[in-house]
Amino acid sequence: MMFVPVSSILVDDQEKALAFYTDVLGFVKKTDVPAGGARWLTVVSPDAPDGVELLLEPDGNPGVQIGGEPAARVYKKTLYDAGMPFTMLGTTDLRKDHERMAGLGVRFTQEPTETDFGSVAVFDDTCGNLIVLVQQD
Repeated sequence: MMFVPVSSILVDDQEKALAFYTDVLGFVKKTDVPAGGARWLTVVSPDAPDGVELLLEPDGNPGVQIGGEPAARVYKKTLYDAGMPFTMLGTTDLRKDHERMAGLGVRFTQEPTETDFGSVAVFDDTCGNLIVLVQQD
């Protein structure tokens, strides 16, 4: 049986990302190990501490470049500038989470909207990404 043990999101600042993903979104830090000039830094849902880990992956790896910039940073900025979310997070109560997050100053680029597969909203994670928040029906 296959499964997803870790998923990653590109961030421009791991410390800022850790603060946002824990203090604002409510994840908890699981792994924090030095890895060269960065860290292997993951967060998990407090309701599933042994579930999928979200790796807060630095976007500045200079190994592969496009126009003198790290390729990951170019990719992420291209998605952001086009208004396209980088990934999707789930919730059991979109309206409640939207109100809580908006009260904390989170900028939403799409307010909660009903779709064919559930309710969605899109927010800025302050680390260079737009994220879809979904409550599936």
